[in-house]
Amino acid sequence: MKIAVFSARPYDRQSLDAANVRDDARAAFEFLYFDAVLDAHTVALAQDCEAVCVFVNDRLDAAVLEALHAQGVRALLLRCAGFNNVDVAAAQRLGLFVARVPAYSPEAVAEHTLALVMTLNRQTHRAYNRVRDGNFMLDGLLGRTLHGKTVGIVGTGQIGLATARIFHGMGCTVLGHDPCPSTAFEAIGASVALEVLLARSDIVSLHCPLTPQTHHLIDTAALAAMKPGAMLVNTSRGGLVDTHAVINALKSRHLGHLAIDVYEQESGLFFQDRSGEIIDDEVFQRLMTFPNVLVTGHQGFFTAEALQEIAQITLRNLGHFAAGTPCPNAVPPPAG
Repeated sequence: MKIAVFSARPYDRQSLDAANVRDDARAAFEFLYFDAVLDAHTVALAQDCEAVCVFVNDRLDAAVLEALHAQGVRALLLRCAGFNNVDVAAAQRLGLFVARVPAYSPEAVAEHTLALVMTLNRQTHRAYNRVRDGNFMLDGLLGRTLHGKTVGIVGTGQIGLATARIFHGMGCTVLGHDPCPSTAFEAIGASVALEVLLARSDIVSLHCPLTPQTHHLIDTAALAAMKPGAMLVNTSRGGLVDTHAVINALKSRHLGHLAIDVYEQESGLFFQDRSGEIIDDEVFQRLMTFPNVLVTGHQGFFTAEALQEIAQITLRNLGHFAAGTPCPNAVPPPAG
């Protein structure tokens, strides 16, 4: 069976090839790797393939799905937990098998969240550059002690829970908000309404999926409800945050800090080397002018352990498709 792997970087190839080994040391499936993002312009690359393997910024709208189906593709394998980039209704109509990786090393994203908070709070990125230039002054590097602060976790699934445990261990008061409250979270924090969480938290960290209900969850009203000077962290999906509203909140000094590993229009930027080009995304460029903003390029998941787990679960999902057996990671999830 041939599988077209889109948005494939060297680390994707390495991890998938390592997982794609049968007991006799031969490859179980034939992977065709493409650096290109899957969209209407690149869909023809999947010709003669029975499945495609995609990542967060690949576009799988109805038109792309119909083109894939017409070429003989029958399975969509997502190397990620979110599936907001897939027209699930169109996939069902076409009878396509869709499976994701619902959880891979939640601690990886949780630890990156902590890294963003600590870096921005204690200005270690700026201190690093200063010291390399021989500047040992501390002015402008003043941080705040996190112990005793209140951290709000929006989305208390596996990643949110792992993040909550880290901050709880640091002596923070942890608040959580989720339409489906986690009993495990109740052991370390208090579940509250979103308005209460925003009003009381010194740090608000987003860990929820992007759905029509959560799109621009953090908008002008939500930002106004946050404590003056609070920090907003997003390591989930860029569309959770209204970037224009965030810029206004930063300009007014109401939002104290912003740390993001995701961006609503990241598909044209992230996972690419644009260092020798002019970036014409004016909203992103405006964000980068603020000294109290820290941006990383969707690397929260990027650990050796997570890549290995993503590859293994992806191959397991592919095995279910090949065998015609029920897949626990199907999208939408199987009944029951």
